[in-house]
Amino acid sequence: MLRLKFKDIIKPLAIGLSVATSLTVINFLFFHKDKNIFYFLNFLSLFTLFLPLILKEYLKHRKVKEMEEMFHIFLRDFIQAIRSGMSLPLALKTVAENDYKSLSFYVRKMSSQLDWGIPFEKVLLNFSRQSGSKLIGRVVSSIIESHKFGGNLSDTIESLRLTAQETEKLRAERRLYIHSQLITGYIIYFVFIAVLVGLKLFLIPSLTEASEREISIRVPSQAESSISEVSPKEKGWEEVSKRREQLMQEYDMLFRNIILIQGFFAGLSVGKMAEGALIAGIKHSLIMIFIGLIIFLLTG
Repeated sequence: MLRLKFKDIIKPLAIGLSVATSLTVINFLFFHKDKNIFYFLNFLSLFTLFLPLILKEYLKHRKVKEMEEMFHIFLRDFIQAIRSGMSLPLALKTVAENDYKSLSFYVRKMSSQLDWGIPFEKVLLNFSRQSGSKLIGRVVSSIIESHKFGGNLSDTIESLRLTAQETEKLRAERRLYIHSQLITGYIIYFVFIAVLVGLKLFLIPSLTEASEREISIRVPSQAESSISEVSPKEKGWEEVSKRREQLMQEYDMLFRNIILIQGFFAGLSVGKMAEGALIAGIKHSLIMIFIGLIIFLLTG
């Protein structure tokens, strides 16, 4: 679940709002006559409004995942340093020289805090809060309890490391299994788009042909209405043309809305299944909506 603080939202939304406003003004000034481009740019401006916030949260999600993947490696090195006879500050300072990707910053920070004389438990608590990971939080809380009550710290960390490693293995297996489901979700969505495009190009135009034939049979001939400047037949065709154009516009709007709804919820479900996070689902939702709208507008 996403937990956004107000102060974290202001800056990304301000950037998105400035870009979206500029795009909307350009759209209304230069592209208001072309309905397809006008509609697409309106959606694009709405997309850019939330893009910085979504990108920020997605990068944060990726960072947490990377930290969790490297966490059991860090614990392994830390245990080896402790078992070699080093003290906790020295062991942490030694492993801080290794590369743990996103986790390296926090390891070096913990090492510096211990050098400053901050208690080991407080250092771990700060790390747990700043990491933003539930897995790391659970492991750290167990390490703190073991350290507080005088248990064998190296054995405790080793068992927790094995648990974290097993968790990552299960996640990797789950990702491999779900990968095929993710591809299936995209295929289903594109089949859905193809059906809508078929309806738009073939079925909807055929619905108005019956009305046109009905008008041509129902209205009087030109000879019977020579006194009138505009024949009823011409009026009938004009009426049918307006109704046809109105009908096509209504179906276009309906199909576009269906694409938005289907793409949004299909992307959420696919992302939640594949990566276990709603922010990943939003990424897939935006991809599906963007591609779906482009396909639909290009076939118009």
